[in-house]
Amino acid sequence: VEALGDVGDVVEVADGYGMNHLIPKGFAIHATANSVRAAQHEHMLREAQIQVAKRESEKEAEKFSGSEVEFTVLAGEDGRLFGSVTNRDIEAALAEKGIEVSRKKILLEEPIRRVGEFKVSIRLHPEVRADVKVLVLADEASLEENNSADREAPERDGEEADVSSSDKVRKEQPAATG
Repeated sequence: VEALGDVGDVVEVADGYGMNHLIPKGFAIHATANSVRAAQHEHMLREAQIQVAKRESEKEAEKFSGSEVEFTVLAGEDGRLFGSVTNRDIEAALAEKGIEVSRKKILLEEPIRRVGEFKVSIRLHPEVRADVKVLVLADEASLEENNSADREAPERDGEEADVSSSDKVRKEQPAATG
């Protein structure tokens, strides 16, 4: 109960509040010697389970040490991606390497939208995190195509401009009748 205590705490409250509100709603039980011992035992079991889960997460974190995933994506000249790399993409790339992890555990504040090297954290336990190196590389073929298209575009525009100006000249001349 907020402002009173956590599970397993022994707290003194007014008789009416305890008997009429906390106990009937299942928020509390009467603090007898047996119930206090039982609560302490449950607390110890819960702490043991938390420690076991933490140790397992630390072992699992070792799988991620030195892990690196690489993405080759379409990007513009300034390094911005056409699209993005998301936690789903990272999940799939890790799965290909034999490392299973839920995308919900991959801590990515926002999708990666630039070329570069990024460090992405994976939350395996509230107290255990592992880092994965994510390399986002530009697809060289797409850069070359973009560059060649940009180089050819002005020439085409110039040709089209010439044709359209000659069409205007033809339209302005009166049609020959004869």
